[in-house]
Parts: sequence; C-alpha cells; structure tokens
Amino acid sequence: MIDTAFARLPEPPYYAVIFSSRRTQGDQGYEAMAERMVELAAQQSGFLGAESARDAQGFGITVSYWASEEAIAAWRRHAEHRVAQEQGRAQWYAHYEVRVARVDRAWGKPA
Repeated sequence: MIDTAFARLPEPPYYAVIFSSRRTQGDQGYEAMAERMVELAAQQSGFLGAESARDAQGFGITVSYWASEEAIAAWRRHAEHRVAQEQGRAQWYAHYEVRVARVDRAWGKPA
C-alpha cells in the first residue's frame, strides 16, 4: 500500500523548498488557492512532489521538491504563484519562513 501523504521522489540529489507558516484566522479563500498552487506546481518543469501538514493552531509546513534551483526560481516567478504570494503576505499568513536546501541523501521505511 502506498501512503499518498508522502511525495514519491527520485534518488538524490534534488532540492527542497521548506515553507513554514502561521495562518491568520478564517479561510478567506486560502484552501482553494492552496489546492490550486499544488495543481499548478505539479505542471511546472522540475517539480518532483510535495508534502504538507498543518496543526489545529494554524502552524504548517509544506515541503516542495524540485530537480534544480532553476526550476525553483521559475516557480517563484510564475505569474499565478506571484498573486498567491501577495495574498499570503496580505491576508493568510501572520508569519512565514522559506528555506531552500539541497537533498544529498534520503532514506525511509516504505509502507
């Protein structure tokens, strides 16, 4: 059985964009936009997958995986993603941090 909460990734190296955030109160269109961003990211060249979790107090972490730093930069500049970033800063996030890391090793216990 495959656990679909985990991204199915190739052998390293690849890159991880780690987005940690604290949500503001209320949805205000957030869920629909979050779903759209995952859908849109999956269409981008170099996108490998994503994993996301949020607790009841509004703290969340989304990790998206990319084949290259160029793919990450292209995603960051994507017009529709830029709109979502602006909305996030203006209304959805009380605080956020973005970190980019190169993954050189990965292992786990498959389901």
